[in-house]
Amino acid sequence: MFINATAAWCITCLVNERVALHSPAVAEAFARKGVAYLKADWTSRSAEIAAALGTFGRNGVPLYVVYPAGTGAAGAAPAPTVLPQILSEGTILEAIESL
Repeated sequence: MFINATAAWCITCLVNERVALHSPAVAEAFARKGVAYLKADWTSRSAEIAAALGTFGRNGVPLYVVYPAGTGAAGAAPAPTVLPQILSEGTILEAIESL
């Protein structure tokens, strides 16, 4: 699963979406690996999204998180990977390929 925590007023978010997130190569990698893409729209600054940001030590957007599927040792879920705030197509592809 790939979480994109974003907001309409976030310039960095908008650039990342245009330059990296919506590229054909990223779309193909998501489809090939079966990655669900979820968008957490914080435009209205909802309390639920603020709480989710806080679990990663953040108080604002952008936040990009990749959650691996399955369970690890002792039935625990594998740790999610937080990507940098400035994305490149390569950064996303590398994270997806490591799943």
